[in-house]
Amino acid sequence: MFGRKKDEAAAEDAAVDNPYESTEAPPEGKKGPTPKRSEQEALNKRPLVSSDKKARKEAERKRRIESQERLRLANETGDERYMMPRDQGPQKRFARDFVDSRWMIGEFLMIIIFAFLIVSFTMANNLVVQANITIALWAILLITIIDAFIMTRMLKKRLVARFGESERGVLWYASMRGLQFRKMRLPKPQVKRGEGPRD
Repeated sequence: MFGRKKDEAAAEDAAVDNPYESTEAPPEGKKGPTPKRSEQEALNKRPLVSSDKKARKEAERKRRIESQERLRLANETGDERYMMPRDQGPQKRFARDFVDSRWMIGEFLMIIIFAFLIVSFTMANNLVVQANITIALWAILLITIIDAFIMTRMLKKRLVARFGESERGVLWYASMRGLQFRKMRLPKPQVKRGEGPRD
């Protein structure tokens, strides 16, 4: 009993010392005690950009740069682990070597067409020259198609003899590579002309 009276007296003394501070919860619908200004400013101070998001973007950028560097080195050295999926596989590697070991008319096609265009513009008033250029251009295109056809037939025989079959898309892959200038091909040629595909 005496302890209870003592606690009540202490509560009354505290209320007298600080008449503006209430120990009871504010009624429903009314505002509670106003927080200090420093506490409110601390709550409002939030970063505009999340540091985690920024770090994640930086990590993604580094991974992208590393991936591009690995791809560049793979195209230079012939390391298939980091090549594009379209260039991976033993048959694709064999087709690249087969094309790179040959002379292909198609690799000079763009240079020939460019030369014909220059001559055609300079001799625009000469109808005979224009007609001859047109015939020559169609002849070059026909020879290029025949050369690519012969190359793909030979490649198919080699693929079947070595792998048992020719995978779908490999012959087209080789034809498109044969139309590219040798120094512009990616992945870079790993064999010299006349060497033949690697084992």
